[in-house]
Amino acid sequence: MDNLNFELYKKMYLIRATEEKIRAHYEEDEMKTPCHLYVGGEHIAAGVLQALAKDDYLFGTYRSHGIYLARTMETDAFFCELYGKATGTQKGKAGSMHIASPEHGLVATSAVVGTTIPMAVGSALAQQYLATGRITAVFFGDGATDEGVFWESINFACLKKLPILFICEDNDLAIHTSTEERHGYRSITDIVRQFDCNAYANETTDVQQIYQTTTQAIAQLRSDQRPAFLHFKYYRYYEHVGMYTDFHAGYRSEEIYKQWKARDPLELQRTKLFSQGMNDDLKRYEESVQQQLTESVRKAKIASFPDPQELYSDIYAL
Repeated sequence: MDNLNFELYKKMYLIRATEEKIRAHYEEDEMKTPCHLYVGGEHIAAGVLQALAKDDYLFGTYRSHGIYLARTMETDAFFCELYGKATGTQKGKAGSMHIASPEHGLVATSAVVGTTIPMAVGSALAQQYLATGRITAVFFGDGATDEGVFWESINFACLKKLPILFICEDNDLAIHTSTEERHGYRSITDIVRQFDCNAYANETTDVQQIYQTTTQAIAQLRSDQRPAFLHFKYYRYYEHVGMYTDFHAGYRSEEIYKQWKARDPLELQRTKLFSQGMNDDLKRYEESVQQQLTESVRKAKIASFPDPQELYSDIYAL
């Protein structure tokens, strides 16, 4: 368990430190891409990705940094993409909101709400047809459950008993609009349970519990050949898109932020490791990550931009 807790912490710390590194450099105006930071939700990506196999497939949203970092644990190509450089994950063409790494199983992310959900269903259908044994996991926000394609995808996946995890990262907001202002029902999970799938809900910020819930969902999926719906609550610390807290905007209160911050997922996991006497291991790992990030930003700043002809080659080909 000690090793598991440390592995979970490694993923979370890399995500948090990377997002804070972005904040430290963003106002230099060299990252020409909007960023939807993942701070506050690190336990979800870390717990789910730890439970999945390395060759399972992933799809995500514009708030994609967490799943990318938890899967790849690399930051060189990541930062080059944010800086729009040729050595980025998509040669500087994707920016933050469409970052992907197919070689690591992260097939696609998208800035358009809900659009990767049917893509993930198609992936799961292919895995079933080819009998690969692989699972497809798709991450989306609670705002995506307002889209018709979400319900169509859930229905089809349940009808065909596809090997797919639907992971709803619920921060109770669709940009600035709360759930209670959007939904004429109390619980998305209760509705999903009416479909032929296994549904789980958890409001924890404990990454170990997220890991255990996901492990249980995967085991049940493999046992009874039914899709799984995972509904995890979290609180995004900063703006919908941007680098700062935004309580002045009036759509959420600082008091609620403080309540969630008291259960900060990273601090909760760090406290566990401290109690296990892993102080030195933590210090060494955190120092190594900070060095990694400093070097990644340095490389990104001096890297070359893509050649204009190559940048628009897909368009020219048409």
